Amino acid sequence: MSRGKVVRQWLQIAAGLLVFALGVHLTIFANIGLAPWDCLGMGIAKHTPLNYGVAMTLIAVIILGIDLLLKERIGFGTVIDALLTGNFVQLYNDLNPLPLNTNLWLGILIMLAGFAFMALGMMIYMKGEQCCGPRDSLLVGLGKRLPRWPIGLVEILLWAVVLLAGWLLGGPVGIGTLISTFGAGLVMQLVYSALHFEPRSLRHRDIVEIWKVLRGR
Repeated sequence: MSRGKVVRQWLQIAAGLLVFALGVHLTIFANIGLAPWDCLGMGIAKHTPLNYGVAMTLIAVIILGIDLLLKERIGFGTVIDALLTGNFVQLYNDLNPLPLNTNLWLGILIMLAGFAFMALGMMIYMKGEQCCGPRDSLLVGLGKRLPRWPIGLVEILLWAVVLLAGWLLGGPVGIGTLISTFGAGLVMQLVYSALHFEPRSLRHRDIVEIWKVLRGR
């Protein structure tokens, strides 16, 4: 691997996050309830001077610190994700000239479209092969420490704690929250099957490996 390829992968990761953020923005614009992490971000923004983007960046940085404590592999992709995603979503929120949706059925369609963009963005991002985002790394780290628990159950419990915190802070909860819990994964699977993409076939490189490349070693 060359330094030029590393830089191209960083640009690819940023482009993927830009697409992913558009999907997250659409789930917010749908106005029928948010996924747990977004609910928490909105809840924090409601009680602090922070906007949604900065709140999500703060959450991501905190989770990144937890990932390090759990000794999970951290790549430049993980750091780029933590710093950019929330701010990209906030950019879309600020630029959108349309009034917030008030129709339930249209909101469901908008949310499903958002899931599709999120899956596409994740695919572009993951093909950069520089490790997972902070929240995915947290799930993997917790899963390793609860080996007898199915990873799906670990995710449900993690999401439940996050959702409870977001709800207590006044984050939007509704039918979209339920759809997010079960629908996002289904849409992701459909998109990846249509594009013949298998995330488990990727070979991720952490910061140490990429740093050696950048130093010419």
